[in-house]
Amino acid sequence: MKFKSKHWELFREIAKAIALSLLITLLMVNSPALAATSEVLPVPFPEFKGKIGLTYKESQPDFPQPITAPAKAPNVLLVILDDVGFGQASTFGGPVETPNLTHLAERGLRYNQFHTTALCSPTRAALLTGRNHHSVNTGVVEELATGYPGYTTILPKSAATVAEILRQNGYNTAAFGKWHNTPDFETSAAGPFDRWPTGLGFEYFYGFLGGDTNQWSPALVENTKRVDKPNKPDYHLTPDLVDHAIAWIRNQQSIAPEKPFFAYLATGATHAPHHAPKEWIEKYKGKFNQGWDKLREETFARQKQQGVIPANAQLTPRPQELPAWDSLSAEQQKLYAHMAEVFAGFLAHTDYEVGKLINAVDQLGELDNTLVIYVVGDNGASAEGGLTGSVNELQVFNGVPENLQQLLAAYDDLGSPKTFNHFPAAWAWAVNTPFQWTKQIASHFGGTRNPLVISWGEKIKDQGSIRSQFHHVIDIAPTILEVAGIAIPKEVNGVKQQAIEGTSLAYTFNQPDVPSHRETQYFEMLGNRAIYHEGWVAAARHGRLPWERTVKGSFETDEWELYNIAEDFSEAKNLAKQNPQKLEKLQKLFLKEARKHQVLPLDDRIAERFDVKIRPSLTKGRTTFTYYPGTVGIPEGSAPNLKNRSFNITANVEIPENGAEGVLLTQGGRFAGWSFFLEDGKPTYIYNYANTARYIIQAPEKLPPGKSTLRFNFDYDGGVGAGGIGKLFINDQQVAEGRIEKTIAYRLALDETFDIGRDTGTPVVDSYQVPFAFTGNLQQVSLELK
Repeated sequence: MKFKSKHWELFREIAKAIALSLLITLLMVNSPALAATSEVLPVPFPEFKGKIGLTYKESQPDFPQPITAPAKAPNVLLVILDDVGFGQASTFGGPVETPNLTHLAERGLRYNQFHTTALCSPTRAALLTGRNHHSVNTGVVEELATGYPGYTTILPKSAATVAEILRQNGYNTAAFGKWHNTPDFETSAAGPFDRWPTGLGFEYFYGFLGGDTNQWSPALVENTKRVDKPNKPDYHLTPDLVDHAIAWIRNQQSIAPEKPFFAYLATGATHAPHHAPKEWIEKYKGKFNQGWDKLREETFARQKQQGVIPANAQLTPRPQELPAWDSLSAEQQKLYAHMAEVFAGFLAHTDYEVGKLINAVDQLGELDNTLVIYVVGDNGASAEGGLTGSVNELQVFNGVPENLQQLLAAYDDLGSPKTFNHFPAAWAWAVNTPFQWTKQIASHFGGTRNPLVISWGEKIKDQGSIRSQFHHVIDIAPTILEVAGIAIPKEVNGVKQQAIEGTSLAYTFNQPDVPSHRETQYFEMLGNRAIYHEGWVAAARHGRLPWERTVKGSFETDEWELYNIAEDFSEAKNLAKQNPQKLEKLQKLFLKEARKHQVLPLDDRIAERFDVKIRPSLTKGRTTFTYYPGTVGIPEGSAPNLKNRSFNITANVEIPENGAEGVLLTQGGRFAGWSFFLEDGKPTYIYNYANTARYIIQAPEKLPPGKSTLRFNFDYDGGVGAGGIGKLFINDQQVAEGRIEKTIAYRLALDETFDIGRDTGTPVVDSYQVPFAFTGNLQQVSLELK
């Protein structure tokens, strides 16, 4: 049989392809760099290829080569901010100047249809694993975990993080800032540390473990050890995080310049408390006097002018649950405008600090070789401050009302260490322009649509452009792996891996108009739910507002809405009545996705899930506890639960001849908590009820030198958040008694801890300054729960 010339040409091409395939196979066997892309991690230890003789003279060595990243794998800088709305940063038409974010966007791309999960921990779990939040057991924040599979907040070993995959493929890895992916009951010094950052792929961690922290006095952790904040005047957390990130990158590049890095910066900004340096707040003086209704109109116009929303997009109306700006009194307008100034200063300050980090990478000559992924918020802006805003977020969580006069009294302190502040819900709605609703509301884009900016030097040709493909936070991890040239592993550390549910965005880098590779995405948070499929969205907002603790209505009576977002960018036109067949089809698809990804059972409870007793705990089942000096930094999820019950505290002390003072035992701080201490030598117990009242029970005389046993008894009235009688004893003799009218019912602290012998956070009362370490001999402290 004779081949025609075209047949020979085809045969030659096939032969070349086979030869190339064999060559790649051989290279993967023999090249350490390519072997690192194994689908099984860690990469199997190589066989010895040398020669063993009787002595080294007759032998030939073969040293195992270190795993190296694939050739030309870029550095990766992943940045995520907290509680930032779609229409907040000037880069996306907002009122807050973000020149550094804009500069990055001009070097890369802006994405205007990128989505998060509507809440902190779930977004971060999805971001780092490439799987949906319920699929990795994080359907809610760590502090509200329950025993249902999608809600335990225990990240499974079958979902290795992108950091772990990169680390085992030759990258150095580090995380800085907010973590919020360790179960609340595993964040003490006793661990376990499997789900701390250093147990999930990060070689170094500096930041905080919880959902938020005091920016002036943060609850810091370095690797697995709680540490004090640096002793600097005018300390603020964001510059501290950035300084640590810069130092780590510089060290890494100095020592191993050929080795790529993965740096993850997750700021506490702009989550409450809204803490910002005064000079940054003052930059926005008077910039919000027009109010939230007018601000949305101004932002909407800028967004169209910039092209970050389509020309035919519509501005959605204010929900009836939020007041019109013009309905407020002059006092309210003045106060609320200033709260917005504080929030704006917080974001502007954050932009400046993140800009310092990006500039530091540029100064190293590495910016063009660094994939920068900047997620501007882990959900929409937060409405958790309620209709009036708050000067103490713990009051909101515990249902403690704040009146206008209390808020006005704190006017000059907003943003300072004296407040744990949050702006009114209507500002959150305003900076989520043009969408409906806010954080927590996963049914609508106000809760889930966040700006995304990606840059990668000259690898992105169409710099400064906008991308409108529909994507989700689960798509970030596979994007990083594709760009790095690293295979998605099927097995990590002996555990078979769940399928990656994300879809890489890399195809969009240089193809502006290519159709989205993501066709379907479900959303669910605290009962709010939605489903996207091929340009359509079905949405059901559940009957609880973000600042409320009780649910109105039921899942059965939730009203579903329908939007054609291919034509209606902002979800402005509800088509449910016009197209009931499409709505029914999408509702069925939501249930299918919900069953597939462990979303069920739907759970809308809030107050009940704050109760630490419903979760595993190191304290569960115990009624007696003994602690020794130096035991500090115990988070609420691992501390004895003294809420809503009677208890005894006993401290054995020895007082020197010159007397003693200081903390014996404390929990919480300036914004809620209690402390048992010696003030001017006098045994003292103070209960701080959400910074609205302090109940003081104090002995009339100083303790004499020598050994004494101090005891505080609390007899609780019963119920939830009730009061009781406190009694002080010295050597079994009662010396003082007082009534505590009210106690914290649900959550005593968000970032403050349980400390013995000194106070590591903020003081419960301003009559002492932290750490106020005990100056006598504290032998031990014991507790008995009744």
